[in-house]
Amino acid sequence: MKKIISLAVFALALSLGSVQAQGGQMDPAQMLEMMKQRVKPQLIEKTKLTDAQADKVLEIQLWSQGEMRGMRDMSEEERATKMKTVNDEKTKKFKAIPLTDDQIKAVNDFYEEMRRNRPQRGGGGSK
Repeated sequence: MKKIISLAVFALALSLGSVQAQGGQMDPAQMLEMMKQRVKPQLIEKTKLTDAQADKVLEIQLWSQGEMRGMRDMSEEERATKMKTVNDEKTKKFKAIPLTDDQIKAVNDFYEEMRRNRPQRGGGGSK
């Protein structure tokens, strides 16, 4: 199972890298469609959400990623405040789907596992 998720994350990273290498950026609709194709099956399998719930979770996740862009330029304190605000709002949106606390935990665990398994994108040095 971890191999499948790792491969999905790797494929996602490669496709994002190729889009950026071409000098273009995906618009949010394209990104959401790609997430539905690549992430949604694993999300449903791991969290036992319905198809409709998974679609809404992906939309909320895309929204939160957009909200967190540009945080590298913030101070540590500003970044922590912004992350807390976005995470609180994301939890409210999850509850509005509605998801139970257990389902929200499962979704958060799923994305945490994806982050841990994601290949690191380093800058500058050669390997």
